[in-house]
Parts: sequence; C-alpha cells; structure tokens
Amino acid sequence: MAWDIVLRASPAGNTDLLMTRRLILAFAFVVLVTIVSLVVVVRLNTAQTVRTFMFRGGMVGVEGLVSDLEDHYKDSGSWHDSEAVFRRGPGMRLGGFGMGPGMERNPQEKWGQHLRLVDLDGTVILDNEDSHPAEHIEAEELQHAVPLEVDGQEVGYLLTEGGMVFSSENEQALLARLNSAALTAALVAGGVSLVLALLLSYSLLRPVRDLTRAATHMAEGDLSQRVRVRGDKQLATLGSAFNRMAASLQQAGERRRALTADIAHELRTPLAVQRAHLEALQDGIYDLTAESLLPIEEQNRALTRLVEDLRTLALVDAGQLALERTPTDFPALVERLISRFDPQAAARGVEILLSPMAAPVIMSVDPQRVEQILNNLLSNALRFTPQGGRINVQCAVSSDQVKSEEKPDAGDSLRVTVRDTGPGIPEDSLPHIFDRFYKADRSRSPAEGGGTGLGLSIARKLAQAHGGDITASNHPDGGAIFALELPFC
Repeated sequence: MAWDIVLRASPAGNTDLLMTRRLILAFAFVVLVTIVSLVVVVRLNTAQTVRTFMFRGGMVGVEGLVSDLEDHYKDSGSWHDSEAVFRRGPGMRLGGFGMGPGMERNPQEKWGQHLRLVDLDGTVILDNEDSHPAEHIEAEELQHAVPLEVDGQEVGYLLTEGGMVFSSENEQALLARLNSAALTAALVAGGVSLVLALLLSYSLLRPVRDLTRAATHMAEGDLSQRVRVRGDKQLATLGSAFNRMAASLQQAGERRRALTADIAHELRTPLAVQRAHLEALQDGIYDLTAESLLPIEEQNRALTRLVEDLRTLALVDAGQLALERTPTDFPALVERLISRFDPQAAARGVEILLSPMAAPVIMSVDPQRVEQILNNLLSNALRFTPQGGRINVQCAVSSDQVKSEEKPDAGDSLRVTVRDTGPGIPEDSLPHIFDRFYKADRSRSPAEGGGTGLGLSIARKLAQAHGGDITASNHPDGGAIFALELPFC
C-alpha cells in the first residue's frame, strides 16, 4: 500500500524506477522460492538415494538381489527355498554398475564378489562360493552387511565381499559435496535468472513507460502524443487504444475550436447589422417606421434560428432530445411537405417530381422532426438546382423485406431519396458535408442564401435519433443525392 501511494505521487521518472524495481523484486522472489524449494527437495532425495545406493547394495550391484530376497521373505515368511532367488543374481534394478549380458546371472564373475545370506543370528544360510556353508558371522562384521528389511523389521543380512565398502563418514562426505554442488548450481541459476529478470522487466515496462510519458504530456495539453505499438498482444492493444483515444481527443479539440470560431462568426453578422440599423435610427438617418425596423426583425429571426439550432444539437448530443413518436403515414407526410415547396419551386422554374408508393406505410416517428429533416433536404436541393432543373423525390421500402401478417408491407427500413440536377457536391466536401458550420461555398452568407452550415448536421442528428441515418453522394449523371433511411419500429 505504501508503494502504491509513492507510485501515484512520484514523477514519471521515479514511477518508472519504482515499477522496474517492483517487477525485479517480484521476479527475484519467485526465483528464490523456486530455488529454495528445489534445493530442499534435491537434498532430501539425494540423501535417500545416496543412502540406498551405498548401504542397500547399490555400489556393489546387488540392490536388485536385496529387493528380491526381501520380497521372497515377505511372501514366504522365512528363508526357506530362497536359494533360487539368491542364485539368480542381483537383477540390477538401479542400472549403472555391472549392467550388461552375463552380469545378472553371476555377478562374481565380473566383480569377484563373495555373497552370503545371513540370518539375524549371524548364521550363513547361503554362500555363492560354498554350497554347504556352516559359518557363523560375528556382529562386528555384520555392521558392513546390507540389512534385509520387511515392514521396517530386519530379517537378515546380505554380506558382500570384493566390492566397494563405504561407511557413514563416507556418506556424509558425499552428501556434503552433493549439497555444495546443488547450492552452487542454485546460486548460478539465481544469478542468471536475476539478469534475465532485469532484461525482461526492461522489455516489458518499456511500452508502459512510453504510455506513461505520453499520458503525462497529454495531461499537460499536448494532444499530439502517440506511442509506438509494440509488445505482446495485450500491450499492443493498449497502445492502439491509447493512440485512438489521443486522436479522438485531438480531433474533438480541433472541432471545439472550429465550432467556437464558427459560432462567433455566425453571430457577428446579424449583430453587426442590427447595431448599424439601431445607430442609424438613433442618429436620425432613418425614420422610426415599420419598414426601417424590418431588417432588424429579420436579423433577430436569424439569431433566433441559430440559437434554436444550437440548442437542438446540444440536446441530441446529450441524448436528451425527446421524440414524440406517433403512427404516421410516411408517404402522405412527404407529399404534404412537397406541396408546400411547389410555389417556391415554380417561382424559380424548378420542377419537383414525387414517385408515389403503391400503398400507405405507417411508421412510428416524430412527424415534426421528420418534417424538419425533409425541409432541410428540399431547401438545399432547391437552392442548388438551376432554373429549368428538377428535383426527384422517391420513397421506397428497402429491398430486404421482412413481412408478417400484421405488417404485410413492412420492411427493414424506409428510404427517401432527394436528387437534384444541380452542380453536385465537390469531392473534397463530401466527407465534411454533415460537419457543423461547414459550407462548400464559404463566400455565401446566410443573407445570400448560404445558410449557417448547421442544417445538414441537425438533419443527420435527428435521423440518428430515430435510429436511422442520412448519406450524401453525387449521381453519375450529375447532381447531388441525399438519402434518408429510417428503420421500422
């Protein structure tokens, strides 16, 4: 807990040092526990193996014979009929000394060993050099014999001569050397492991250090920071996510600055016009009449529309725009809206053509918001269509239909396309056509019919609030196409 507090409070350099130190200590602890466990297990197993090898006949190649004799005694309860086992030889169960053809049958031929089976009283039962032994072995000599045990109890001895004889002092010396070798190996392994841990910690923490450094610069306001994507899958994914976040924040900052400048620009013109007319009225240049107040009223309405548009965008962005959905005959709504534009289109010499649908299509939408969307699309089409041109409006259910008994005419979505015969949208403007305050022709002011640059952005946001979208493209034969697609709910 104390390290966590220091880690949060330290500068980036100290943080990297602490992280590296903690990772190395973690590696060192794991290595230490592993080596200690290994040394303990090796010492225990080594002591048992050496004791068995030295005092159970391993060094003289009779360990297999010892085990066979013990098994025979355990099965029969006596040394009766043990000659067959004794004559068979050691069997060489551990392997190593005396292995090879001929060794199993007659070990004394290879080693010159003299083997005798002795009972607890010291009486020789079997002798591989004497078929009728009558010898008695003294207790002092039996101290060098291999004890035969069954269930933890001594049942006899196997006395070997001609092999290698070891004492308990030899055992301790050998164990000491083996333990020393194990400890040396453990120290070498620990040192190598710590060096590898140091290199590994540096490699693992390098992407984290880069992320920490970049995040620190971002917190100080530098949103251009990016990190190199490297490391394993998790670190690479983290680096990619950081770069995407940084790019998103940078774009958001740029859009925010542009939005602030655009709002100031759009507000400046109507305010300047109002102020000029008010000063003219105050100075007596204009008489205070309804006609002289008309420009002020028009600019006030423009300001009101701009504020209302900004409010709508803010509500949509915050997810607080309430849609009043009602069952609506969508084709009838489109036809009614087009009829409102007929006089204006006729005055400009433009023809609006509607491709009607065969049957009504009832949709759950907010009719006022849908009218706001279509009004913007038709206004733009009428603005950019030259005299003698036409605007084609078409409503159609998407081809991927999902029909049912309740809604036989229902499909996945309803698509409304508005195509004009104007000059189309410049290719460099297509990716930005729905951006706020974006105008393909910056020279045209709202007073000249250029708009504020918020209409298409609002229309798309309203379509998305309904679960749909608006797309823009150019027709191969000329003119722009705006497609509104709304899903059935």
